[in-house]
Amino acid sequence: MNPVQTGDQLDHYKIENLVARSGMASIYRGIDTRTGRPVAIKFPHPEIESDPIFFERFHRESDIGARLNHPGVMKVFVDDDRHRVYMVMEWVEGRLLRSVMSEQGKFPIERAVKIALRILDALGYIHSQGVVHRDLKPENIMIDGGDNIKLIDFGIAANAGARRITFAKLSNTMGTPDYISPEQVKGKRGDARSDLYALGVILYEMLTGKVPFQGPNPFATMNDRLLNSPIPPRELDPSISPQLQEIIYRALEREPANRYKNAAEFAHDLEHQDEVGVEDRPELRDWRNRRSPLKRRVLFYIMLALIPIVIFAVLLYVAKHS
Repeated sequence: MNPVQTGDQLDHYKIENLVARSGMASIYRGIDTRTGRPVAIKFPHPEIESDPIFFERFHRESDIGARLNHPGVMKVFVDDDRHRVYMVMEWVEGRLLRSVMSEQGKFPIERAVKIALRILDALGYIHSQGVVHRDLKPENIMIDGGDNIKLIDFGIAANAGARRITFAKLSNTMGTPDYISPEQVKGKRGDARSDLYALGVILYEMLTGKVPFQGPNPFATMNDRLLNSPIPPRELDPSISPQLQEIIYRALEREPANRYKNAAEFAHDLEHQDEVGVEDRPELRDWRNRRSPLKRRVLFYIMLALIPIVIFAVLLYVAKHS
């Protein structure tokens, strides 16, 4: 397939310029020639089109995005007469939240809470539609000059309650190490509460300028949240209230059952912080005690190393029995 060039005409769209490139796809700004509106057009790289894992991820993102309709979620437009694989999305004037955070460091408390509430509004909507994002992070949130947000990249999102297991789902059940929930680290599917956990990490980071769990490599970072407590936010910034710190701890509970049950509960506490009861948490006292048992660490790394072997065995079995 020839590469896309500026000025190319593709079905109902005219390509204007390349705006972003990743290992999976390139995104161009274009114009819908039927309406004159600007659009973002995402093309998978040629090698991705022949990879069943990423090809299914690309189509999952398109299918889920096309049926979601909320101001906090990037809209995907569907055409029936396309002549090659690509995805057309609304054009959003803004930047990735990651870029803003990298430039500004920690945010003022009021701004961090306002952004978190807008993300919760979008999460509440997608969860009500039976969709779990599963890879919520600052790189997957667009933000404009008025701090309005758009959730993007539903490539590893899942329909809640779906039972069909595919190779792509076996290999893409985990999000990004800094934001992945403990249950996903343990290999579980994750649900809406996993997205709330990721937002708890983002809120911690917006308020303190640091992620709560760290390590010399992704495996150690993921393992850290299973064993240790983060530095209390108020240790890093005493202007954070005990109530806001408590909200963060509730979002970051290791056990999903102890977390906020839904986005509305999380949002209620952020909007009514004076009503939040502050618990006498052991995490506030034992966070300096860092644990990393050798046996557990070795078993954890072995488990992660076995994942591609298991996936290959599944593929081989399917190939022989198809």
